[in-house]
Amino acid sequence: MYVLHYAPDNASGIVRVALEELGLPYRAALVDRAARAQHAPAYRALNPLGQIPVLETAEGPIFETGAILLWLSEVHGGLAPAPGAPGRGRYLTWLFFLSNTVHADLLRLFYPQRYVAPAEIGGHHARMADRIAGHFGQLDRIAAAGDGAVFRLVAEDAAPGLIDIYAGFLMRWSVLYPYDGPRWFEAVRFPHLHAMARRLERRPSALAVAKAEGLGPTPFSAPRLPEPPEGSAT
Repeated sequence: MYVLHYAPDNASGIVRVALEELGLPYRAALVDRAARAQHAPAYRALNPLGQIPVLETAEGPIFETGAILLWLSEVHGGLAPAPGAPGRGRYLTWLFFLSNTVHADLLRLFYPQRYVAPAEIGGHHARMADRIAGHFGQLDRIAAAGDGAVFRLVAEDAAPGLIDIYAGFLMRWSVLYPYDGPRWFEAVRFPHLHAMARRLERRPSALAVAKAEGLGPTPFSAPRLPEPPEGSAT
């Protein structure tokens, strides 16, 4: 059985939905961010960077969201084209675009104090918001083209892949965060991604994770701040 070290409404949710989609047995182990448990020695032994998530496997702990997702897809299949399959390279391109570019830019927007001086935060926010909107615009055009090799949920009755799940969470966070910053993201500006978000949140996998982490009934299409039964999102 896998052990997923998680915090509510964190990147661990992406992995958790993937585990649910694959029907894999796992145990969710809370990392209490309010107590800064991610920096405790026991957790640092799993992930020396002190970041969430970590997936404990028979091979040892794996961290970095993109790495965990890719590993799961290679070991268990089903959520991405198999190595050597047509479209594999294109799929990995956009998966790592989400991980390395969109997700990373969101962190820069949500935690500006890590990157710029206080006097520069306003301009930083505006630049990053514009840049990230461009990322979502690119993804929406791919979805609009019906590119099922990237987004599986362009089809009404399809099961999601890694990219659908990842994009759903990134859209959720864009609506909700930063807590104390201006509201900068409107999901309806990206209608094809928004439609996929509605399909994703109807999946049993997403419903199970939303219930476990207090994400509400429409966690991707009309998100609300989490009300987790345990732990803290921040």
